[in-house]
Amino acid sequence: MNEKIKVLIVDDSVLFREVLSRGLSKDPQIEIVAKASDPFQARDQIIQYNPDVMTCDVQMPRMNGIEFITRLLPQYPLPVIVVSTVSDAIFDAMNAGAVDFVTKPDDRSPKGMDNFIDELISKIKIAVTAKVKRENNINKVDVSESYKFDEKKIIAIGASTGGTEAIYRVLKELPANIPGIVIVQHIPPVFSKMFAERMNTQTKLTVKEAEGNEFIETGKVYIAPGDKHLKIRKIGDRYKTDVFTGDRVNGHCPSVDVLFNSVAKECGKNAVGVILTGMGQDGAKGLYEMRRMGAITIGQDEKSSVVYGMPKVANNIGAVEKQFNLDQISNAIMMAVKNLSRN
Repeated sequence: MNEKIKVLIVDDSVLFREVLSRGLSKDPQIEIVAKASDPFQARDQIIQYNPDVMTCDVQMPRMNGIEFITRLLPQYPLPVIVVSTVSDAIFDAMNAGAVDFVTKPDDRSPKGMDNFIDELISKIKIAVTAKVKRENNINKVDVSESYKFDEKKIIAIGASTGGTEAIYRVLKELPANIPGIVIVQHIPPVFSKMFAERMNTQTKLTVKEAEGNEFIETGKVYIAPGDKHLKIRKIGDRYKTDVFTGDRVNGHCPSVDVLFNSVAKECGKNAVGVILTGMGQDGAKGLYEMRRMGAITIGQDEKSSVVYGMPKVANNIGAVEKQFNLDQISNAIMMAVKNLSRN
């Protein structure tokens, strides 16, 4: 990118605004065009400076960050990265339309601040390519719980940037008798458990952070911990989760490729693979292997992806059997695991 990425920093702490400004300005591709202490000041600066990306705290005076994002994006479609303490409020922000999030560092750790700035710089560079607007309820097909599903099937899902909201929108449409689901979402530790607990309360499914050595059962969803890989292994006619610490693969732990490759090996044609929004190529080769072994493979389309990276690479190498708008993917999954007979 030749032009610098124009960034607006919104945080009620003058000290933290300055720390962010100095840290981000060290990158030659980033220009801090303005800093705001609250959403009302930020709105004026958006109009004046037309930033490419906004970083935004959640807890602020006069109006919290989630309400600000909810009100802002319909009028000013702008990629927002939420900067927050450890809290499940970040998922409310993602639901409101934020592209990504980073957690505020421990003040007692200088290295923690350096890592935080590096992570935020990386996410700003991804966010500037992201889509903010999204469409809902595109040509849905009703597949009710009156259908039988093939209990031998395993559904494997992988996602990165924009994935928490995409996964929610897929899972909320799935019935309680859907075959077992395993998921890798690129997400920090602690947040993976929060995300699983949130999905457990907001969907018809039983959702948990995978612990390892669990039988994968109908109506249950197992989400990889934020700092461990997730595989599956076949035990007789059933499948179990395998959670372990390992090196990063494609820059990630957990890695979608690690999960998909294990599903390809253990399940063969008894699997459905789904690759959702995200930057990079993690999951593409694993999904290709799943398809080669007979699995049905599904990709999110460009129009509905926040970042059309992982699904694009997967589609380009022939790993994706068919692409769908995000709001059609739950139906595509159900059709892929549906028996022809009814109850």
